[in-house]
Amino acid sequence: MAQQLSAKFVIAMFAGLVAVGMAKAEVDVEAAKALAKANDCLKCHGTDKDKKGPAMSKISDKYKGTPDGRAKAIKHMTSGPTVKLSDGLEVRHRIIDTKDPKELENIAGWFLSH
Repeated sequence: MAQQLSAKFVIAMFAGLVAVGMAKAEVDVEAAKALAKANDCLKCHGTDKDKKGPAMSKISDKYKGTPDGRAKAIKHMTSGPTVKLSDGLEVRHRIIDTKDPKELENIAGWFLSH
């Protein structure tokens, strides 16, 4: 009896964690695209093709499976690090024009969903 309750508890906890993870992973694609366009992200990043910067699919591959992937993507978008463009030129990455945590989570999730 105790083993049955324990197994049911584990299954219920796992289902809850999956639901929380799925809710966090949901992306408002249209809002993310609008923010990306407003900040000229798409001038340097294509979805599957490199432009001046790496494609979103490459960025996603880099951070896929890492527990802090979104946080690293957000830090990159908000801190203006020096980046090397495809032509070899080094410039400061443009800082995204929002401080809204939900918008930042959403655009990072969209980039990492490719």
